Amino acid sequence: MAASVFDSPLYAHLFPTGEAGRLFSDTAAIRAMLLVEGALAKAQGAQGIIPELSAKAIQRATLEIQVDPGAIAKATGENGVSVPGLVAAFRAEMNAPEHAQFVHWGATSQDIIDTGLMLRLRQLLLLAETDLRSIIKALGQKAAQHADTPMAGRTYGQQATPTSWGAVLADWGHSLCDLLEALPALRSSSLFVSLSGAAGTSDALGPDAAQTRTALAEGLGLNDPVRSWHVDRGPILRIADWLAQVTSVLSRMGATLISLTGSETAEVRLGAAGASSTMPQKQNPVAPSALQALGHQMTGLRAALAPATQHLNQRDGAAWFTEWMVLPQIALTAACALQHAKVLAAGIEPDANRMAQTLKGGLGLIHAEALSFALAQTMPRPQAQAETKSLCSKAQETGTELEAIARAAHPDLPDGLFDAGQALGLAPKEARDFAARVKAL
Repeated sequence: MAASVFDSPLYAHLFPTGEAGRLFSDTAAIRAMLLVEGALAKAQGAQGIIPELSAKAIQRATLEIQVDPGAIAKATGENGVSVPGLVAAFRAEMNAPEHAQFVHWGATSQDIIDTGLMLRLRQLLLLAETDLRSIIKALGQKAAQHADTPMAGRTYGQQATPTSWGAVLADWGHSLCDLLEALPALRSSSLFVSLSGAAGTSDALGPDAAQTRTALAEGLGLNDPVRSWHVDRGPILRIADWLAQVTSVLSRMGATLISLTGSETAEVRLGAAGASSTMPQKQNPVAPSALQALGHQMTGLRAALAPATQHLNQRDGAAWFTEWMVLPQIALTAACALQHAKVLAAGIEPDANRMAQTLKGGLGLIHAEALSFALAQTMPRPQAQAETKSLCSKAQETGTELEAIARAAHPDLPDGLFDAGQALGLAPKEARDFAARVKAL
């Protein structure tokens, strides 16, 4: 097995990451860092900090020159960061020392690495937003279609009271809508440019360092933090937390689908399922299982990222290295969950007949709560609850439907009391409200 399932040809279709996988490669990291160097040179050239002719030459070269990751691996191992080797290789490839000397003017490695990372995270969030919209749209359409499709609601894995399939879809969908709507604030609070120099003071960047940082932010389409954030990893944590929340919702979706597609329940069809190597009758819930596994992994990764926030003084190699090891896995875990969820959201369908059979099974005990409140119209609530428990026990002991026993004891019970379609409460409204929310996005 490969060290990471996201880098494995064998598991590429079980744990797909889509376009996001390309963002977390050495080549992508180097390309992003060179873009930052080019934008920095352009900003400094416009300010007269470096010769404008050199700035133009540097920016043009950052778009044309490619640096082999392997060629700077030794230097990276020696320096602990890739930028010194990258800058040296880039200057050599420029073959114009009169211009190359102005590359990386006044910046530090962390400025280039963090800003390059933000460029990739910006693209990751854009891809995630596109996937979320696709998932939410599919869930919204199905929620509207099945707002009134009754099914057994379950708590602690046991039947509780009736709900609707549309309401179940809305539960997942509303959570995803919240996360989608949180994206603008996340982008403005976290997608920061970094330009603060060696110890966060910007001293080597000159007296107009703040203006250079602003110009760099504008040139790259990132936000100006108006400060140094070298050791404040809040921006990284906020993005990681958002990705973790997305994965958590989708993992919850996967867990519920595993429950509803089991042979004992079989109330939902996935549209595609996996085969067993030895049991022909089985249709395994592969995608929901992958979602739940990704949720488990995200929990561990999110915990592993915590030490990366605890930098010593003005920079901490151990904390920073930890971030490099963990953050890409967080990003790809969320990306993979979104890939699976897109397929599931488009393909899942309820088996309304099986849902109805489930509601009619169990001797009708799923209506016990409704019965207790109906009885409470003519007797004190505690007495009504005790009476309902007694009637439920009698139904279980005799194998008789609860409705028959209850009506024999209380002939004046209202019609429709044991009709699941009339016991859905706000479930249909919640499903339709969600569908309307989707249309308004």
